[in-house]
Amino acid sequence: MSKFIQGALILLVAGLITRVLGFINRIVVARIIGEEGVGLYMMALPTLFLVITITQFGLPVAISKFVAEASAIGDQKKIKKILVVSLSVTLGLSMIFTPALLLLAPLLSQTIFTDERTIWPLIAIAPIIPIIAVSSVLRGYFQGKQNMKPAAYSQILEQVVRITLIAVMTKMFLPYGIEYAAAGAMFSSVIGELVSLLYLMTMFKIKKHFKLRRKFFQSVKSGKNTFKELMSIAVPTTGSRMIGSFAWFLEPIVVAQSLAIAGITASVATKQYGELTGYALPLLMLPSFITYSLSTSLVPAISEANAAGNHKLVQYRLLQTLRITFISGCLSVIALYIFAEPLMIAMYGSSSSAVFLKFMAPFFIFFYYQMPLQSVLQALNLAKAAMINSLLGSAAKIAVIFLLASREEFGIMGAALGIAVGFVLVTLLHFFTIAKKISITIEARQYFITLLAALFAGWISHLSYQYWLKALPSIMNLIGSLSVLTILFLFVLILANVIKKEELRRLPIFKNWVR
Repeated sequence: MSKFIQGALILLVAGLITRVLGFINRIVVARIIGEEGVGLYMMALPTLFLVITITQFGLPVAISKFVAEASAIGDQKKIKKILVVSLSVTLGLSMIFTPALLLLAPLLSQTIFTDERTIWPLIAIAPIIPIIAVSSVLRGYFQGKQNMKPAAYSQILEQVVRITLIAVMTKMFLPYGIEYAAAGAMFSSVIGELVSLLYLMTMFKIKKHFKLRRKFFQSVKSGKNTFKELMSIAVPTTGSRMIGSFAWFLEPIVVAQSLAIAGITASVATKQYGELTGYALPLLMLPSFITYSLSTSLVPAISEANAAGNHKLVQYRLLQTLRITFISGCLSVIALYIFAEPLMIAMYGSSSSAVFLKFMAPFFIFFYYQMPLQSVLQALNLAKAAMINSLLGSAAKIAVIFLLASREEFGIMGAALGIAVGFVLVTLLHFFTIAKKISITIEARQYFITLLAALFAGWISHLSYQYWLKALPSIMNLIGSLSVLTILFLFVLILANVIKKEELRRLPIFKNWVR
């Protein structure tokens, strides 16, 4: 099995576990602090991600790319310089932005957000910035070495610690008000990330082949060329993420202001935004752990192949990723659309946000493609093009949200449509940019069969839920019907040779079962 597939599988399993644990976190928070508390939590979160994006400065992707290239020729000195320069940049930026967030939190909550209670979640999350600054550099190093286990285990560890603390901390602060409970939920993330960082540092100390602290400042001074190389990828990557993070930062502000224009009160607007972004969007984004695992493995794999001039391997990896994404994406979209209401009831005890799930699910096939396509662009030194695409998509999203959410007949659904328009546009732009660089020959038959298989399996699973398994308890009916959908879908694809038997034999779980 190739390093690319092996690394992707490790991250896929870790991603599945962390997403499930993350959902347990969200369910716990939602049930304790309700829609309004989740709204406060989600309003503060984009500000955090904006500051983290600035602090990381796109370096994890750049580190992964250049460590992969240096490892291919065994240049340990170059790897050390990459780490030293990266740590200097991220730690320096975190020392600026951590106190800045703490000082600006009162101003942000009072003047920009329509709900001044967001101050406490903003203050609670600030200490996470220097922790993530260091851990992101270490994750980039391990990914560049195509060793995905430390990054995968650290993600799981972070979620386990967070879920252990979140119920305790939200309940502890709830008597003081939902804003303090939301801050408690935020602070449990800080502790989780700290434990994750300690694990990464331990693994780095065991696995490294050089002394990082030895002549650290000399390496910084002599790392001018390394800095330039890193910045060639990091700056446009940061630009892409900055645009996305800034658009996400603006999103709750524009939504709140637009809904106010439409005559909706601040409290109701916070609740509706919480339902959309705290309930529906996380469920829609849940399947993206598959494409995240692919995109993380793609950067070092394609960088290495591209540096060696192996264009056939680059094309093969791209087509392989497009096919896997479409298969997983079709299954996810059908499942989320058909079982929107029972999924919401099972997770949150309410189906009020199911309307967002059904409306947005068909658009999310584009979202699942976005991360892998962006990784391909970064690996091919087209990070600048990815940044421009992100800018256009984010501008379109904010414009559509403002135009539609401010109209009474659309309201919060206008925000949902704006979010969908944003990532559909970015994904299409990414695809056409890659198509100019690489010759892409898509087997339309495979994609058509996959779509038909998803629709057929969806219809059968719907009948299963409505009639055949109806006598079972609701949660068992849901699990059973989702199992019918998945098994039938994959069976049809194997039967139609869309998923080939030789591909299944390469996976450890199937090698003794498939002949």
